[in-house]
Parts: sequence; C-alpha cells; structure tokens
Amino acid sequence: MHKVFGKQEQQRYLDRSGAYLIAIEHNKLAVVKTPKGYFLPGGGLENGESDAQCIKRECLEEIGCEVQVQNFVCSAEKFVQHPTLGYFHPIQHFYCGKIGEKRQLPKETDHHFEWLDCQKAQNSLFVDMQNWAVMFFLQNKSKG
Repeated sequence: MHKVFGKQEQQRYLDRSGAYLIAIEHNKLAVVKTPKGYFLPGGGLENGESDAQCIKRECLEEIGCEVQVQNFVCSAEKFVQHPTLGYFHPIQHFYCGKIGEKRQLPKETDHHFEWLDCQKAQNSLFVDMQNWAVMFFLQNKSKG
C-alpha cells in the first residue's frame, strides 16, 4: 500500500527518502519523543544505504538500541511547502520489527525512547504519514 499526501505543484521539490520502524509490544508502540513531538524510530537515508541499514543506524543514534527490521508494511509520500526547505517531498517506507537491547547512549540528547499505548499513539505522532502508517499496520494486523 502506498499513499500520497498533499498536492504536487508545478515546482521543483527536494526529495528526501526515509525508513521507519513500527515496533509494537504488549499493545504499546515504540516512539521517539523530541521537543517537536512523537516520531517513529528511523530517519533519512544516507548515500547507498538500504532501508534496513538506515533504520538500524538511526535507532542506534536516536535511542541507543539495536533493532530487528522485519517485513515491509507500506509507504507514503507528501508534497508540502516547508517553512525552511521550500518545496519538500519526503518519501517514507515503513517496516515492522522489534526493539532489541540497548547498546549505547543516544547520540541525539533531545531524543527519548518511549513505549506509547497504541490507542494513545493513534494520531499522536508529529508526522501525518507516520500516523497513517501505524493505523494501516494495526488495521491489517488485526485482520491477519
């Protein structure tokens, strides 16, 4: 499943691909809390990096934990006019997986790992594409 958010204007967009982990244990969703709000663990791909490599690197940096990346869940993209980046086009890929052992202190000191109750997590994430991906995952998990 893939969903497009926003409307593409006749402009040159800055594309940014990212990969994110949807990890649920005991009806709680793994999230990263920042000063902006809650996010799924993950982030932007670096040159030549696979989605799984990105998720593993970002999780070490953000929460200090190793993770297990499992199956692809869905993807989404958004066309938006960002206040500092201009015409911005984030493309996000979402995978289910598990949070592993803590291996180091997070490099990003304003990022804090939390388990958020799935009911509370719905529509609580800062990024609308991430809210949609979590709802898509939960709806399809309950069907299977």
